Amino acid sequence: MEKLPAEVIRAHKGVSFVGVSIGFICYDAAGQFVMAKRSNKARDEQGNWDVGAGGLKWGDSVEDTVRREVLEEYGAEALKLDFLGYRDIFRTQPDGTETHWLSLTFAVLVDHDQVKNNEPDTFDDIGWFTLDSLPSPLHSQQLPFFEKYRKQLKQYIH
Repeated sequence: MEKLPAEVIRAHKGVSFVGVSIGFICYDAAGQFVMAKRSNKARDEQGNWDVGAGGLKWGDSVEDTVRREVLEEYGAEALKLDFLGYRDIFRTQPDGTETHWLSLTFAVLVDHDQVKNNEPDTFDDIGWFTLDSLPSPLHSQQLPFFEKYRKQLKQYIH
């Protein structure tokens, strides 16, 4: 059977079929974590702070996807991966399109000194935070993320 072109699949992920997202929160040895502020060129939620994520591509393993996305977004090597769990994410896009994503989420240890804004077209800024010092405004999925994983995250971040 012939494969669909990547751009067709990308347009239908989460809309015509459940999309699989690999989410991650990168933390350092001091117990802080990094978030990125989405630029006006980001697909949605411009100006909002977000942890990292990327779509699972056909033929890539979940762990390879985490490592690739951490490197793409933050220019850092993923030193340790810990699976936190999964979430069903139901959203409505600004144009009214309903979406469904399954997010497999990881805590990822990185070297603080390696981390940089490696996608300046997508992110206006990055910053280091703690659970008690979240930035504002947050991406719409961040409060549910922190609510679900707060207890688990405390073993990695403060």
